[in-house]
Amino acid sequence: MDSDTDGVSDEALLSGIAVGDDRSGLTFVRRYQRRLYGLAVGIVGDVGDAEDVTQEAFIRIFRHAQVFDARRGAVSTWALTITRNLAIDSIRVRRGVPTDPEDRIFLELTSTVRQPDAAVLAVENVANVRSALADLPIDQRRAVLLAALYGRTAAQIAEGEAIPVGTAKSRIRLGMAKLRTVIDIEEAL
Repeated sequence: MDSDTDGVSDEALLSGIAVGDDRSGLTFVRRYQRRLYGLAVGIVGDVGDAEDVTQEAFIRIFRHAQVFDARRGAVSTWALTITRNLAIDSIRVRRGVPTDPEDRIFLELTSTVRQPDAAVLAVENVANVRSALADLPIDQRRAVLLAALYGRTAAQIAEGEAIPVGTAKSRIRLGMAKLRTVIDIEEAL
């Protein structure tokens, strides 16, 4: 149960939102605005787009509050998932032309706020992943990057690459398996 000083649970706030209680809506927005906005900024990398994503996330949360099912997960997880999906969709819309997976994707996805020991491990892991990616056949590399970093489905990759869906799935699976093998071997050393 996430709650502020008012002691009202997230589930209770969603129930209030579902029946049109403005006070519940205001409390919910105050409770989640920083988290949702922070997630959106982290994904889209643009303050204006992040504001739009956050606003749309709240609209969807309010619109679908009555269908939230606490048995399937926490309110925070549900709200953050909605925001994440909208942020990824925003990136897809902005990028009318597919981005070359070899472009500076790792630099864009790494956080600048880290503990010193985590930063050292992250640099080593990024170097290992880059090296392992470079060893993959280009078709597998593109499929893995499009799926893992850009959130594309096998069907979307198949459409973008003009290949059958089964081929896209195979490329992702084989590429990920090779990456796991290389990274596991390097970690064991």
